[in-house]
Amino acid sequence: MRRALLLAVLTLTACVGDAPAPADTDTAAGFEVVGPYVAGTAAFTATDAARERTLNAQVWYPATESARADADAGFRVEQFGFGDEVETLTGLLAAARDPGTRRTAHAAVDAPLADGGPWPVVMFSHCMNCTRFSTFQIAERLASHGYAVIAPDHAGGTLYDEVAGDSAPLGADFLNVRAADISFLLDEALDAGTTALPEALRGQLDGTRVGVFGHSFGGITTGRVLMLDDRPKSGLSFGAPMENPLTPGVTLADLHVPIAFVVATEDNSITEVGNITIRNNYASANPPVTKLEVTDAGHWSFTTICGLTPSFDPGCDPDATRQTDGAPFTYADIDAVRELSASWATAWFAATLDDDADARAWLLAPHDGATVETREP
Repeated sequence: MRRALLLAVLTLTACVGDAPAPADTDTAAGFEVVGPYVAGTAAFTATDAARERTLNAQVWYPATESARADADAGFRVEQFGFGDEVETLTGLLAAARDPGTRRTAHAAVDAPLADGGPWPVVMFSHCMNCTRFSTFQIAERLASHGYAVIAPDHAGGTLYDEVAGDSAPLGADFLNVRAADISFLLDEALDAGTTALPEALRGQLDGTRVGVFGHSFGGITTGRVLMLDDRPKSGLSFGAPMENPLTPGVTLADLHVPIAFVVATEDNSITEVGNITIRNNYASANPPVTKLEVTDAGHWSFTTICGLTPSFDPGCDPDATRQTDGAPFTYADIDAVRELSASWATAWFAATLDDDADARAWLLAPHDGATVETREP
């Protein structure tokens, strides 16, 4: 039984739903609201010749004010699909849980880059059998505050592979593949001569201010990236321990950059055993390390694809039982959890990449429906 519960820690996946368009801001804003920049986004494809591996990817970035109307209007989530993926997404979205699954993204597609770079860059790794846009609300918030966010579809472990019944085995081998995906795309992002990244962003990203975050198996991937690549200066994991005895590859004692964990207290995907493992990660990691626990959140509450498939339901399924005593309960409001996750991630990277004292204070301040702890050196 214990092994079965621990194995749940590894079967980490993703979630999506509709929210109102972001409000305009005319000054540098707090982390809990949209920032002063318009969020732009663009899709691209990059091929790692050394690994014979082609990745579909997305970048979000600060765009010019002229694109604000397009960002406010947004676009349908189906447009994130490449080729036949659009049809798959269309079918899944038609049947998806609501509230839960976001149907509209609020970023201006292929908008001009704002002046003011070079911009810090944050890499994102999605959960197992998920998508590069699994937490696009976080990417949009970061872009609005002046960060570029780059996310691949980890080929072999995407939603589309799962639908086709052709997913890679979840384990240490695929963990290494995913970590290499992130480092390869970071290479491309920081290469002014790249032909993969949209032309306007080439040479406009700051290699001295790099962060990485992930959800579920993407959180473990984040830890592995930090083990292998010395460019990221901080890491953040949603709903997953970085070090896990059943997925070798991450040794917290070898990580010497700020890291943070976000816990869903009612995580029915990794179970309470998984949450205990996250808390043990927090207790044993080299400081500085921070932990945010979101009360009554589920595994998919942090995502924009909550309810997109039945396996992504925990967090937006109204019928739930508590991990500790089996009593029925109602999950925390999903839009509120997504707002907190976007705000907190933005403040985290402002604090750790830009040494922003206000961001650091905001991270540790009281937040409705959540508790925070930190261990300093």
